[in-house]
Amino acid sequence: MPTLPWITPDPAPPGAATLIIASRLEVRRWKDVPRFFVKSLAAWRQVRKAPGAYGASLIAQPLKRTFWTLSAWKDNEALYTYAGTEPHKGLMTGLRPVMKESTFITWESRTDELPVRWDEAHRRLAEHRGERPAGDSA
Repeated sequence: MPTLPWITPDPAPPGAATLIIASRLEVRRWKDVPRFFVKSLAAWRQVRKAPGAYGASLIAQPLKRTFWTLSAWKDNEALYTYAGTEPHKGLMTGLRPVMKESTFITWESRTDELPVRWDEAHRRLAEHRGERPAGDSA
């Protein structure tokens, strides 16, 4: 599973509040995977320069047609500015027809807890979807 490791575009001030967003994105068909992956790299390049982006990571599971994102932001305004700016803005609308399912979850944290761990993001996404988190044998 290719993972783009946590990057820190905009260093976070110690002890500050931060907004975390995690997503699970699944495309409908195998033939859509290459296009989605290429487009997601454009969004990755954008986040590397986004003001207020305290960190980001991406996991691609092309054989499962699933992509995961995890990022930390100064606040809602920084996140919405990124999401509403090209190329991300066009990607959201342009790729909507190829999406099977998308799940997004946000929570607040502290910058001292960055980088966010993927197991935490997966747990929260699974709970949001009403699933048992991976590794939970209960």
